[in-house]
This record gives sequence, structure tokens and C-alpha cells, in this order.
Amino acid sequence: MFSHHQENIKRRGLMFVLSAPSGTGKTTMAKRLLSIDQHIHLSISVTTRKPRPGELDGIDYYFVSHDEFKSMVANGDLLEYAEVFGNFYGTPRSKVEEYLNKGEDLLFDIEWQGHRQLVSSARQDVASVFILPPTKTELLNRLCLRNSDCSKTITTRMEHVNFELSHWHEYDYHIINRNLDESVEKLHAVLRAERLKKTRRTGLAGFVGELLREEINTLLEETKE
Repeated sequence: MFSHHQENIKRRGLMFVLSAPSGTGKTTMAKRLLSIDQHIHLSISVTTRKPRPGELDGIDYYFVSHDEFKSMVANGDLLEYAEVFGNFYGTPRSKVEEYLNKGEDLLFDIEWQGHRQLVSSARQDVASVFILPPTKTELLNRLCLRNSDCSKTITTRMEHVNFELSHWHEYDYHIINRNLDESVEKLHAVLRAERLKKTRRTGLAGFVGELLREEINTLLEETKE
């Protein structure tokens, strides 16, 4: 039986990057996306920052010391890394290729420095989205609702907003997060479209080749049967 009637065509996974100023809703959107799509998985970062209440090692982050982090950098164990507010964050290289080769996608909740490094080393595998707040006022209101951030941290983050926003043009897509449900819907639409790019659908050439070789007479005979 001719195999091109199969729905699934082999593809290479992608690195789906989300970046945004703190308080924009990026992490909430990421969690929603992970809950509605079984073929994308969170890329767990290594960090030197202390766990927030409720965060677990190996699930939210891999929490390591500064010395351990430096060793990982020196050994080339990180795909990208950056310093954010005095703490270091990085992506372990080991699992990324494994997922991409299986046709599974990885979600990266990282800052602009990490995105720039990923694009520099693997542009074809990256699709990126920058989440924008509707206004700075709403951004401040969201930050004030976080029990985990003290007033000094909020002030530091707000001072950093303009700098983070200045990198918006480096991203492929942009979503203004006015409404969470609508924003998640747009985010999922971007992911689904990126999966259909010919460069990622490694089985597409074979599919088209079989399509071109298909004998019409054989097809007609099968239809009659």
C-alpha cells in the first residue's frame, strides 16, 4: 500500500523561545501552552539563583552553585547562558539534540541574551516570540502582586524594562498580552505554523518523491477494488 497516505511526516523538532520583561505573563503562557500541546516540553534551565517557594530542583530548574555553573560553562555543557539580576541561567546541551532528533519541541523561557546565543549557533532550529505588556502601569501592577518579589527587586526590574524592550526586534513574532486566553491561542498558532516549515519536515522530500512516482493506473485499480 502506498505510504504517503499516512498523516505523520517525520520532522525535526524546534527550539521555541519565549522572552519578555518580568511580569508580562510569559511564564503563565508557557505553562498553558505545555498543558494543551503534548509534543512540546519545557527546557529546564540550570541556575545559580535560590529556589522560590514551591520550586523543585529538576522540575522548575536545576539549582547549582556558582562554581558548578562555571565548570559547566568551561566544559561546554551549556547551549547558552546569561547573567540576569546577578544570577546565572543556562541551558544543558545534552537533552536538546535528543528531543529535536525525535521530532519533539522544546520550550525555552529565557532572556534576550540566551535567545541571541541560540540564534547564533542554531538559527534554523529556533522560532522566537517576544511577549509585550499592554502598558508599563499594568506591568508594575502585576509585579506588585507577586509575593516573591520585594519592593527593591520590583524597582530594579522596572528600571530594566526599557532595556529588555529594546531587543524586541530580534524576535520572529510578537504578542501583546492583553488577554491571556487570546495570547495563548496566538502562541499555539505560531508553534503549529512553525512545525510546517519545509526545513523542519525532514520526511517531506520522501513524501513528495513517492507522490511523483505514484502510478495513476494503480491508483485507479485500487479505487475500483
